[in-house]
Amino acid sequence: MNRTNTAMLYAYLRLMRMHRPIGAFLLLWPTLWALWLAGSGQPSPTVAVIFIAGVFAMRAAGCVLNDYADRNIDPHVQRTCERPLARGELSVRQAVGLLAGLLLCALALVLQLNRYAQLLSLFAVFIAALYPFTKRFTHLPQLFLGVAFSMGIPMAYAALTEALPMEAWLLFAANFAWVVAYDTQYAMVDRDDDIRIGVQSTAILFGKYDNIIVGLLHLACLSLLALLGWQRALSWHFHLGLGLALLFAIYQQTMCKHRDRARCLRAFHNNNWFGAMVFCGVVLGLLGEHS
Repeated sequence: MNRTNTAMLYAYLRLMRMHRPIGAFLLLWPTLWALWLAGSGQPSPTVAVIFIAGVFAMRAAGCVLNDYADRNIDPHVQRTCERPLARGELSVRQAVGLLAGLLLCALALVLQLNRYAQLLSLFAVFIAALYPFTKRFTHLPQLFLGVAFSMGIPMAYAALTEALPMEAWLLFAANFAWVVAYDTQYAMVDRDDDIRIGVQSTAILFGKYDNIIVGLLHLACLSLLALLGWQRALSWHFHLGLGLALLFAIYQQTMCKHRDRARCLRAFHNNNWFGAMVFCGVVLGLLGEHS
């Protein structure tokens, strides 16, 4: 492979954020929560593989669509000015071609699921496509992302149980609160640039109350998860996992205290551990349930 082709491949990988998988992990954790809970600790391996592959395909597609939507904004934002479309490393046509390929991969995966999950996927794709454009007309784009990043939960329940019990919606609400929390932290990184160029976000809307609201959202997430665990009669291991997740949420508050860009970004990345602790709690809590 010559240098030009190598550079092109690297640009495609960066456009899909393959070099920064944090977004895929944040989408993966709640999907795994749902798969394990809906499958009572033993989800179908085939369904689990389909969902995990779908997470990475749709996250990559979402990144491409986001950069397409923001191709005239990203050059003016410190954190995003080096992205491939912002730098002109790839053309709009190349980005659209990549997006089409990723969506076809996601379609091939979802066609392996039942009709219930397929119908839910239509709404999931709609809200994911709408999200990148919401920052232009509302201060609440994080709410749209919260829905988009939570759709794997009802889809998992539909695929495994062909039903959407109250448990699924409790999990959906918990994850929604968590997504709004960590994406507000992410928006805090770009707040100064966003104000300058007229892009809206919850970080701007919340203003000086941003950290307080993020903390309340983390608490709302954990409270809803605790309620789910109580209703499901999960073992104490589940609540231990929630306790460890709470410690990470508190740590994030200390990092964001002075609203330094780099530390707010680190706090956003730290949510990977928050999600992992909840998943460990789910797995161990279900084992205790069966013992």
